[in-house]
Amino acid sequence: PACTSSRSGSTAASRARASAIPSSPGTSPSPAASGSSASTPTATTATRPTTSPSSSSPSTGHRAAPCTTSSSPSRCSAAAAAAAPYSTTCGSIARAGNLWTCVAHIITAVIGCGVLALSWSVAQLGWVAGPIAMVCFAFVTYISAFLLSHCYRSPGSEKMQRNYSYMDAVRVHLGRKHTWLCGLLQYLNLYGIGIAYTITTATCMRAIKRANCYHSEGRDAPCDSNGEHFYMLLFGAAQLLLSFIPNFHKMAWLSVVAAIMSFAYSTIGLGLGLAKTIGDGTVKGNIAGVAMATPMQKVWRVAQAIGDIAFAYPYTIVLLEIQDTLRSPPPESETMQKGNVIAVLATTFFYLCVGCFGYSAFGNAAPGNLLTGFGFYEPYWLIDFANACIVLHLLGGYQMFSQQIFTFADRCFAASFPNSAFVNRSYSVKILPWRRGGGGGGAGRYEVNLQRVCFRTVYVASTTGLALVFPYFNEVLGVLGALVFWPLAIYLPVEMYCVQRRISPWTPRWAALQAFSVVCFVVGTFAFVGSVEGVIRKRLG
Repeated sequence: PACTSSRSGSTAASRARASAIPSSPGTSPSPAASGSSASTPTATTATRPTTSPSSSSPSTGHRAAPCTTSSSPSRCSAAAAAAAPYSTTCGSIARAGNLWTCVAHIITAVIGCGVLALSWSVAQLGWVAGPIAMVCFAFVTYISAFLLSHCYRSPGSEKMQRNYSYMDAVRVHLGRKHTWLCGLLQYLNLYGIGIAYTITTATCMRAIKRANCYHSEGRDAPCDSNGEHFYMLLFGAAQLLLSFIPNFHKMAWLSVVAAIMSFAYSTIGLGLGLAKTIGDGTVKGNIAGVAMATPMQKVWRVAQAIGDIAFAYPYTIVLLEIQDTLRSPPPESETMQKGNVIAVLATTFFYLCVGCFGYSAFGNAAPGNLLTGFGFYEPYWLIDFANACIVLHLLGGYQMFSQQIFTFADRCFAASFPNSAFVNRSYSVKILPWRRGGGGGGAGRYEVNLQRVCFRTVYVASTTGLALVFPYFNEVLGVLGALVFWPLAIYLPVEMYCVQRRISPWTPRWAALQAFSVVCFVVGTFAFVGSVEGVIRKRLG
């Protein structure tokens, strides 16, 4: 069958991804930026080589000649889609991205709901360790991006074959086993993001209700009634309906909305923190941060804060998709490295402003979520608007991430049960009874597949259920950030770079890279253990 070459370029936050390529946590979904979005008179072209299903992603603007696809995964595993045979023969694809489109995609890919926890993280670490931690993570993110940008072209081939996605690069450089590890962690991260988005949305909806209550009844009014469970169930019901909209994950406008919303609420949070600091006329907080009852409790809080910062920064999983939109010459890696420097500096400056102004405004009482912890009461309409932006962002963001798991599951079930009517048969249901016309499809009808109905219902119900059981914003973000920080942002890029550059073991460069990886492993493990401890303590305490 004819198809269109599909490949996402980047995100405008988080980020529309390949159906089997998970995106990075802490970031927002967004559309791939195509070459057509840049006003450049010339562009190079490339012919897409044979790839795995994991390297295919929703078409978002690249114009290509029709292609044909064949075969399907033979087994269902965490990375079966990445390793199974899948051939694609496509025409040429124009790339016209430049330095500034690259910077724009990176910034919108990184900034998301994780920014709202930064003032709380600085409060746990204090005025010295807090900013230093953010600068250190910025440096680590840049090094990781630098290493990965060199892996866009595969080694050992005359034409230096392109790797269109993170999982493509892992498969080519490190082989099948590492691809399985990569796929497992990426899909696990996607599932966790669905839980985090459910928690965050419910918190924001409750905050809107409380803001209106405080405005009309006064700040001493009993407006703290628990309603988060109801809002989680409401969000889950909405996601269940959205899960069955055909091609929902290919709607480019969703990513545009996500990018606008993420910038809106992040900027509002920054502005409110700055305004309160100026209005109070004093800078709150101290060097050591929030004091805890015991030294061990302080250690766990520091670990959770590091996990939250780790959630907010890395974008390595989408870096190669961004790089794939860049024109050449100059070499894509050269443009990407310049873009990394500019984007990391801009993002770090923004994060420092949000985190530090939030801490200076509230001191050690900085809320876990800057816009829902009710350090701010007025202007209530602005707080309502900011939280509404978060809700709109996460409504689409949940689907942009979850649709990748849905597509992967559909492919696995179809490959495992090719003769099952439950899996492969669709039933045409009339949803607009006043529509006339025969046939099994067309306007007013919807194709229902029982396997999709069951799987997607169970998936949404499970993310909603876990959010109900563990409704802890900061701790859940910390777990997600720490879980994927070392393996996906550090270990795999380091190993791929060593293969790409043919760095021999026990040479000075190899030793330096391994030392960098070990240090990040220790930090990531510390943050993960502390965040898990926080979830358990809150659940049992």
